[in-house]
Amino acid sequence: MFHVKPRIVAVANQKGGVGKTTTAINLGAALAAYEQETLLIDIDPQANCTSGVGCEPDEDEPTSYQVLTGAASIAEASRATSFPHLAIVPATADLAGAEVELVGMMGREFRLRDALDTIEEYRFVLVDCPPSLGLLTINALAAADALIVPIQCEYFALEGLSDLMRTVDQVRRFLNPDLALDGILLTMYDERTNLAQQVAEEVRSVFGNDVFTTVVPRNVRLAEAPSFGRPIHAYALRSRGSQAYLEAGREYLERLGGGRGA
Repeated sequence: MFHVKPRIVAVANQKGGVGKTTTAINLGAALAAYEQETLLIDIDPQANCTSGVGCEPDEDEPTSYQVLTGAASIAEASRATSFPHLAIVPATADLAGAEVELVGMMGREFRLRDALDTIEEYRFVLVDCPPSLGLLTINALAAADALIVPIQCEYFALEGLSDLMRTVDQVRRFLNPDLALDGILLTMYDERTNLAQQVAEEVRSVFGNDVFTTVVPRNVRLAEAPSFGRPIHAYALRSRGSQAYLEAGREYLERLGGGRGA
């Protein structure tokens, strides 16, 4: 038991296909590989984070839907994965209805924050958000200490990032003034293309030290791992994708002062 407040991190980008869930799973698994007790919370109705760690909740088992609606606690909904030091609060397609239900609830933006208020057995809580800026993502941003943004090295990357940062500014103003940016992670980087290099340079010129030094390359093994229900380190440890996320995890812990938090 840590008996300290975990660092709650929203992994978010309203653009789809940028490696958001891949980052939540594999950065979480990297932190776990460094023996940091880590909890993934899947609040994306697509539930790819859930299936990506091999979790298949039964119909009668509580999920993030019950957590957000107040029918279950984090402790009741979380379960161990086959990967040491890594647990998950899974999602199912039922979560699609939660956004509608939340609209009529008191404190609708703070349902996740309130549910996380009492947990202390984890060092990190990574929340995998939907690729949108609706109430589910707002719940994650309102609950989070910080944000990690994966962005694909493509032409419209900065456009999507600016939309997200405007939302973050609004969340800071009205819901969570202490929300920090823990980093921007460049994903799907293809060093053979000028475009990827230009996007990386442009993101670094705008966001400076907020951008991880580590970049995640395009990697076939990374794309294959979720279909086997395993983080990349448990599927292809020596692959470039695995090594990149292990390096990103190490860099992240160094940014936070050896994992003690900020």
